[in-house]
Amino acid sequence: MSKQVIKTDKAPAPIGPYNQAIKANGMVFISGQVALIPATGELELSSIEAETHQVMKNISAVLDEAHITFQHIVKTTIFLSDMGLFSKVNEVYGAYFTGDHPARETVAVKGLPRGVNVEISVTAVVDL
Repeated sequence: MSKQVIKTDKAPAPIGPYNQAIKANGMVFISGQVALIPATGELELSSIEAETHQVMKNISAVLDEAHITFQHIVKTTIFLSDMGLFSKVNEVYGAYFTGDHPARETVAVKGLPRGVNVEISVTAVVDL
């Protein structure tokens, strides 16, 4: 099995002992992304919609570095600070996909890194 680290400065650097993504056996596993703005290191927390868009932009940057797109995503996990945010996050999230949507689960958790409201991790395939 070959394993390749995927890293880009167009997405936030990891804030712990992990990588932005790992490519292995035709799969890309993208670590949970939060709304850190790569250029400034600041969080985008002006609204849940803006926060979710920043998360999706960060995912997009890692996908780009792996030479794949949102169409390659087969599974996502969404972590929310409050399930009351679900409909707004779902609306923004859904706008990034066309055609067949990936499998997904969404869970509310007690807390997320740096006090954010949403974190999303994804698994993608290299070949469609």
